[in-house]
Amino acid sequence: MSKIIYHGHSFVEIRHNDSVIYIDPFITHNPLCDIKPDQGKCDYIILTHGHGDHFGDTVELASDKKVKVIAMFEISEYLQKKEINSHPMSIGGAFEFPFGKVKLTIARHSSSLPDGTYAGEPAGIILNLGDKTVFHAGDTALFYDMKLIGEMNSIDVAFLPVGDNFTMGIDDAVKASEFLNAKIVVPIHYNTFDVIEINVDDFKRKIESIGRICRVMAPGDSLEL
Repeated sequence: MSKIIYHGHSFVEIRHNDSVIYIDPFITHNPLCDIKPDQGKCDYIILTHGHGDHFGDTVELASDKKVKVIAMFEISEYLQKKEINSHPMSIGGAFEFPFGKVKLTIARHSSSLPDGTYAGEPAGIILNLGDKTVFHAGDTALFYDMKLIGEMNSIDVAFLPVGDNFTMGIDDAVKASEFLNAKIVVPIHYNTFDVIEINVDDFKRKIESIGRICRVMAPGDSLEL
């Protein structure tokens, strides 16, 4: 069984077997995050891209050499120069880790690190945990290949950005949920800052109107797979 905890913005924690995995651990400057930086403890970090609100506290968390960061090749190189343990990947590639398989998908966005360093392409994450599959879209616009992702994977939970301005807004994210055909859809990347404020109840209502399950998670909420 896996436990998934939402920590606000796009920060998702997954506990599977004996591993704790952080996706996009934006803690210190995240006004919605329910944990403090010194409370963050994980075995793996998976990054969708290099922007500060996703790269977040990666360097601090991974200063513990036991933590491994899984990221695009360019981000991995950047981290290795800081003597951080990292595993490089690229779009379309998959790798079997002790906790499960990670595959990176395309995402329509941009990517640079907080100091301006080029961070390669942005990515989405397909995470296979035993017989369960989690999709974290990262920051992305709507794109038609989401339909292919949905056809090739039986997605149990999809985390989709809905805040508009920088990513999909509500209507595009509803269409994305149709393409992905996930059993449960969880909205992320909204209401953290003024420019991405939305009424998330509108998203929930529209998702449910097409016969799908929407789980709106407050920071600290969890679900089990």
